[in-house]
Amino acid sequence: MKNYETEARLRWGNIDTYREHEYKTKNYTKEKWAEANDGLMAIFAEFAALKNSGESADSAETQALVAKLQAHITANYYTCTDEILAGLGKMYSADERFKKNIDKYSDGTAEFVSKAIEVKLG
Repeated sequence: MKNYETEARLRWGNIDTYREHEYKTKNYTKEKWAEANDGLMAIFAEFAALKNSGESADSAETQALVAKLQAHITANYYTCTDEILAGLGKMYSADERFKKNIDKYSDGTAEFVSKAIEVKLG
């Protein structure tokens, strides 16, 4: 995690969203970090389950899950605007580290999430 923190600080440390993230999480305990991160990964597991059940990226269930993802990020890390969500969606499928982590629930989950976000944002 330290490597990711350093990378994030170098890439985004001078933008308001990063400062909001630092402020929002500065008093997080180890348990609160685990709760936030486990909650995020549980959402990706839900995406995998929807994908595996045959739901499409534009189904009502999948789109509700995109909204849940955006709300979770906003509640736990920083305000996840549509613009930020779009960037995250691209990163989930383009960055091999994220893709591998998300696809541990089922191959293709990262692409599914990315597509679902794309559908939401039109």
